[in-house]
Amino acid sequence: MDVILLERVEKLGALGDTVRVKAGYARNYLLPTGRALRANTANRAKFENDRAAIEAKNAERRDAASTDSEKLDGQSYIVIRQAGESGQLYGSVSTRDIAAAASEAGIAVDRNQVMLEAPIKTIGLYTVRVALHPEVSVEVTVNVARTQDEAEAQARGEDLTGTQSDREEARQAAEDLFAEEEADSEDEEADADAEADTDAVEEAPEEADEDAAKE
Repeated sequence: MDVILLERVEKLGALGDTVRVKAGYARNYLLPTGRALRANTANRAKFENDRAAIEAKNAERRDAASTDSEKLDGQSYIVIRQAGESGQLYGSVSTRDIAAAASEAGIAVDRNQVMLEAPIKTIGLYTVRVALHPEVSVEVTVNVARTQDEAEAQARGEDLTGTQSDREEARQAAEDLFAEEEADSEDEEADADAEADTDAVEEAPEEADEDAAKE
């Protein structure tokens, strides 16, 4: 089916473009959401007649989205969900959940503006793109955790996926590595001090010889 785009559609075209799409995509998404018109003679004439008004409305929406994007860009939202010990959620986090979290924080976001390729099914930190307008998009962080404390731990960089024993092993390995690096650092400092002492001993006889020669 050929349609006339009434706004920019990602990977499809810009406002005013006539493009060919699958009939189901047009009927289920582009046409009912007002993003396109069927590309027939009457609609082409209507679009050209209304083009200036359509472009002005699009610019107004883009400016409003740009203002909101400054408040939204880089924000982090916590979503609390039940999950097993391994971090697998009992369910999933969808675009609706992310839109609700952002909206509750003060920026109105529609689920269709959340660009999530697949539902989130494990706890963790996720970078998600939000398209407030076809020409304005930002990235937010979605922190999915079992509790508020876990969310804060994840925000600090802790990995809470895997079983409890796996996490303890990983933590112990990190502590061992840190201790080993500290020991290596202390050894290097000791070697440097020993080398400095040796240099001082070697220089002392030379100074003594110089003093004797002067006498």
